[in-house]
Amino acid sequence: MARAGGVLVARGFLDALLPPHCLLCEAAVDAQGSFCAGCFGGLSFVTEPCCARCGVPLPRRAAAAATAIAGRGLLCPGCADRPPPFEAARAAFRYDAGSQRLILPFKNGDRTELAAPLARHMARAGAALLARADLLAPVPLHPRRLLARRYNQAALLAGRLARTAGKPHLPDLLRRRRATPPLGEAGAAERAALVAGAFSVSRRGAARVAGRRVLLVDDVLTSGATTGACAEALLAAGAAAVDVLAAARVPDPRLEAASAKR
Repeated sequence: MARAGGVLVARGFLDALLPPHCLLCEAAVDAQGSFCAGCFGGLSFVTEPCCARCGVPLPRRAAAAATAIAGRGLLCPGCADRPPPFEAARAAFRYDAGSQRLILPFKNGDRTELAAPLARHMARAGAALLARADLLAPVPLHPRRLLARRYNQAALLAGRLARTAGKPHLPDLLRRRRATPPLGEAGAAERAALVAGAFSVSRRGAARVAGRRVLLVDDVLTSGATTGACAEALLAAGAAAVDVLAAARVPDPRLEAASAKR
C-alpha cells in the first residue's frame, strides 16, 4: 500500500509539474500518455470483418464475397489463392491519416514515447496471438538504417508487448542480410521479390526458435512481403509457426475499390 501511495504522489507531482496533454496535440487530458477526445475519434481501429490470415480489413461487400474457412473465419482473395507463410496477422489501426499522426513521428521523428500507447492498442488487437506466442521478435532494420535512425521502432514495440504478456523478447533473433530499397510504391509481387532471402536467423537465436511459436512485431503491415520473408527465415530455422502483430494495417486498395463499385 505504501508503494502504491508513493506512486500516486509521484504521479501527482509530475502532473503538476508537466500538466498532461494529448499525445497528438496540446489539448489537456486527464492522464499522461493519453489522447484527447478529438484525436482519439480520428483513429480507425481494425475490427471484424478482417481476413483471418493476413488481417486486412474487409469492406462489408468484400466480406460477403470472401472465402469462409470452417472454424477459421474469412479469407481475403489473396490469402485464399496463396496463403502467406505466417499463420495469422493482426493490427490495431487502419493505416490512414489518423494513425499516421501516431506512427510517422514514432518511426521517423524520435517520438519513442509513442511506443507505449501503440503497444497498448496492439496488445488489445492481438490478445489471442500474444497468448499463444512462445517468444516475440521484431522485424529487423539493416545496420546502416539502424545507425541513421538510432533505434528500431519494431523492437521498441516488441519489448513493450513482451513485458505486457510476460513472454521472452529476442530483439536480435532476425538479421537483415542486405539493404532493401523503400517498398512504398512497389506492387505486391515486386515487394516479395525485393525482400526474398533478405533475412536470416542469428546463430545464437536458432537454438531459441526451434519448435517455438514466434510472434513477429512490426509497425506497419502493407502487403505482408517483409513479414512473409521473415517468417520464411524463421520456419527454415525450425520455428513451429509464426504470427504477426503490427501497429497498423494498410487496407487493400483492390478490395476497397471493388467494394465501392458494387
